[in-house]
Amino acid sequence: MIYDTRPFKLIKNEEIARGIFDWTVENRELSKLAKCGQFVNIKVPGKTLRRPISICDAGENTLRLVFQVKGEGTEIMSQMKVGDEVEILAPLGNGFEIKDGKRYCFVGGGIGVPPLLFSAKQTKNPMIITGFRNKDLVILQDDFKKITDALYLATDDGSAGIHGFVTDVLKEHLDEIDEVCACGPIPMLKAVADVCRGKVKCQVSLEERMGCGIGACLVCACKTKVGNEEMMTQVCRYGPVYDSEEVFYNE
Repeated sequence: MIYDTRPFKLIKNEEIARGIFDWTVENRELSKLAKCGQFVNIKVPGKTLRRPISICDAGENTLRLVFQVKGEGTEIMSQMKVGDEVEILAPLGNGFEIKDGKRYCFVGGGIGVPPLLFSAKQTKNPMIITGFRNKDLVILQDDFKKITDALYLATDDGSAGIHGFVTDVLKEHLDEIDEVCACGPIPMLKAVADVCRGKVKCQVSLEERMGCGIGACLVCACKTKVGNEEMMTQVCRYGPVYDSEEVFYNE
């Protein structure tokens, strides 16, 4: 795996929903290496541990990073100014495996939605299903509309889109797709994997707390199946994307 740490220039910082911020950072050397489903590790002023953030989109010179304020570190990040220099370790992890000739369905929940944008751009005629708790947390719909007409939105309370869960939509359209790529909280990933089991291949991107981001510590270890063996693997090194049948959900 090729990764490095370099200074990036923050060229955009916008709050796009309640507590959710949209960054664009610039660094030519590392941005062009990014692949869909990977993440970065951001050094936050005054904090020892870096903050892992999924890559929402990537250009030749820039990375787009969308994150939610969940603690002191991300709160500091949300207050940074355009023009600030940010030290970022990137790109990290193993992302989604996208093959030609398949129709993919990308399923995201909450802050697991952002990495699906760059991933969906790598395919033809993607289907995208996004789910949020309510309308105040809905993000990136206009971005997805630019790449597909098969876009579905679900909210837990019915305040936007379909009243229900992403799996409700997925069940209705399963016969229209060849493979699923999902990112979101563990209960959602387990539910998506259950829908796909025995019908279509499914890749899941796990959201775990991380210390180093490069496999040097064991903070993000989770129980997985490798071949015929059960073992603890580090999400940052072996993932964050796994075959859905390799993961022991909630164990």
